[in-house]
Amino acid sequence: MADHTAPDSTSDVSAAAAAVTADSSSAPPVVTTPVPKRAWGDEEDDDVVESGDSSSAPSEYLESLKIQDETNLEEPIDSNITAVTTGDTPYSSASTFEDLNLSKELLKGLYVEMKFHKPSKIQAISLPMILTPPYKDLIAQAHNGSGKTTCFVLGMLSRVDVNLKAPQAFCICPTRELAMQNIEVLKKMGKYTGITSECAVPADSANYIPMSKRPPITAQVVIGTPGTIKKWMSSRKLGVSCVKILVFDEADHMLGEDGFQDDSLRIMRDIERSSSHCQVLLFSATFDENVKNFVSRVVKDYNQLFVKKEELSLESVKQYKLICPDELTKIRVIKDRIFELADKLGQTIIFVRTRNSAGMLHKALVDLGYEVTTIQGALTTEIRDKIIKEFKDGLTKVLISTDLLARGFDQQQVNLVINYDLPLKYEPSPQATKYRSSSLSEPNYEVYLHRIGRAGRFGRKGAVFNLLCGDEEIMLMDKIQNHFRSEIIEVRDSDEDIQAALKAAGLV
Repeated sequence: MADHTAPDSTSDVSAAAAAVTADSSSAPPVVTTPVPKRAWGDEEDDDVVESGDSSSAPSEYLESLKIQDETNLEEPIDSNITAVTTGDTPYSSASTFEDLNLSKELLKGLYVEMKFHKPSKIQAISLPMILTPPYKDLIAQAHNGSGKTTCFVLGMLSRVDVNLKAPQAFCICPTRELAMQNIEVLKKMGKYTGITSECAVPADSANYIPMSKRPPITAQVVIGTPGTIKKWMSSRKLGVSCVKILVFDEADHMLGEDGFQDDSLRIMRDIERSSSHCQVLLFSATFDENVKNFVSRVVKDYNQLFVKKEELSLESVKQYKLICPDELTKIRVIKDRIFELADKLGQTIIFVRTRNSAGMLHKALVDLGYEVTTIQGALTTEIRDKIIKEFKDGLTKVLISTDLLARGFDQQQVNLVINYDLPLKYEPSPQATKYRSSSLSEPNYEVYLHRIGRAGRFGRKGAVFNLLCGDEEIMLMDKIQNHFRSEIIEVRDSDEDIQAALKAAGLV
């Protein structure tokens, strides 16, 4: 699916920008003196799995991915972002987008289409690093919903030579849904630039084209999943000799051993062999020690942005825990307490650990009269696209999901997340569980962080309810609290307690 939009030279971007008031005091300064390497990020990688054959994204699905107006949003509290730079290149934080020397077409896209007023804090610090020669690699970790997508999309658009009809920027994503969401952001931001784009995601039957019949890719920006991009490269349909910038979104999962490390490394090495210098950008809200150590060996002479582990948990999202004696009580609490009392409820995502749990909970809520949809990795791409489109369009209010949507999924109307199951690092077999202590179970901390990040996007208020059943889940919740050094408030199974919790979260 190629996208091509012509530049509009008739509109005056300065008029759009004139109404914007920039607050230069909100952007913290960047460290510009050489600093020894230090640790960045303190999280661990996800278990989202996505495979794929080659295909382009269906256009009707992309039409449903509406970018919401963020002009009057509170920023996440991320003022403690630390920047560590190498070499002698000076970097200055950008208090306005004009400080970045962007083209008038890009500025128009930011102000008119995206309706941005000024860079967020992560953007103010990272964009000068991305856009200033000699274009050093960057490893960036910041809160969910802080504006990371804008950073790398704007970076890609800025580096493209619109007159060169060849791939020049790649963005690799762990899931089909995230790749399609990112291409929509790029289309909107780059509407007036004339830059072409292609979405490389797993095929659905209606859009499948045999590889032998595909023409060579001429789109200037390619965003997709690693399996599809690797397949296009292997078949010589996707050239890499002109690639200037390579982005890994959700980079800890893309380079983690239990993620897409092999495919990601192969793509990176193929580009290195063909392109004289390709800038590598790694973006995620979380990084674990293994990934940090691995990345440090793969990416050389890079700049860094990171946030302390205990500051990653979103302060605009109220987190609660509720102890249930059994699973039937979990379902009753969702129905009779949370859904009934939250009169300012937008949309809800309920996260479960397994496909079986998703199916069981779906049936239980439907039997109780609720209209819910469920998404998980075993569904066909056509069904997954339909479910996401309905949720994005607001046709369904409640979405049950495995961790397929834990990372990067951006729906501004979501203000409630329910963890029906807490995420584990692995799912032990029943026999293994029989012969070991339950205390050996370890929560997947970064999956938890990504899950709660689906509520409270870009500083909006939201609530997370963790429904706990049994000593093991209570122990897992304690470990999560200790890991992030933050208190998760316990509420009782009563109208009064839950009403007070919802009120504190702005949902009543």
